[in-house]
Amino acid sequence: MNETAESPRTARTGGTPADRPIPVTVIGLGPMGRAMVETLRASGTVVTVWNRSPEKAHAMKEFGAARADTVAPALDAGEVILVSLTDYAAMYDVLGTAVDHLPGKTIVNLSSDSPEVTRTAARWVRARGGRFLAGGVMADGAGVGGADSFIFYSGEREVFDACTEVLRPLGRPEYLGADVGLAQLYYQAVLAMFLSGLLAFEQALAMIERSGEPIERFLPYAQRSMGDMTGLYAGVAALAADTGGWRDLAHLRMMAAGAGHVVETAAAVGVGTDLARAVQDLWLHALSESERTGEPVSTFQLLRGGTA
Repeated sequence: MNETAESPRTARTGGTPADRPIPVTVIGLGPMGRAMVETLRASGTVVTVWNRSPEKAHAMKEFGAARADTVAPALDAGEVILVSLTDYAAMYDVLGTAVDHLPGKTIVNLSSDSPEVTRTAARWVRARGGRFLAGGVMADGAGVGGADSFIFYSGEREVFDACTEVLRPLGRPEYLGADVGLAQLYYQAVLAMFLSGLLAFEQALAMIERSGEPIERFLPYAQRSMGDMTGLYAGVAALAADTGGWRDLAHLRMMAAGAGHVVETAAAVGVGTDLARAVQDLWLHALSESERTGEPVSTFQLLRGGTA
């Protein structure tokens, strides 16, 4: 390490182990990683950083973070290692260069990937002497550490408990259980809502704009139509849990017809219809399955896979 703020080793001297601050290393300095460094340093945490692009790591001096030249000293400097990379495959590329420095370290992977990939990664880290905690950050870079930010965590409870306080400045910790894949399951489920909803909003904006109407005029109506969705979510969730979704033929016909009208309107103004047709196809599929089985089949049943 060639640049230091306050040495993590120095910061841990002069007190009992329970009293000493836990030094943190952040690996990966994209927008999320940089926000984590800034937030942790603002809380007084001793932070060391490493990134493939040295200039990004060097820029973290602004917040008082130390820069490690290679992965090995980066791992040595921290007890909790926050990994913020594109996906879990990148974790192997990085940590694989210094596996003999993993024993005793707590790897908290806040990257995005599937639950099963997460479970495999946990086994890989544990087999090399490290501890593992998975996380899913429910905030963008600007929202890290904000009042509304929270982070899903999963993994061994004692590992979570040991580093909860050092992680808390990043967002409210939400521990889901010992199954290390749970954090990514919940994260990806929320992301499914967000990504689909974002595309649906862009579909609406495209229809407005291509029709010659100003987007600014439409925006407040879009915001008003969404309103507070908590009641709707609760109702849909109750139906999914209790009866397998909204199983009513009149509802299915109405939604399929409405989806068809969206397709027609989008096509008429020259807007792409891939998303709208995918939505329409799901409602039409629910109707055809209802006819085939002789009883209403909900879109939820189709999405979960099968009508049984």
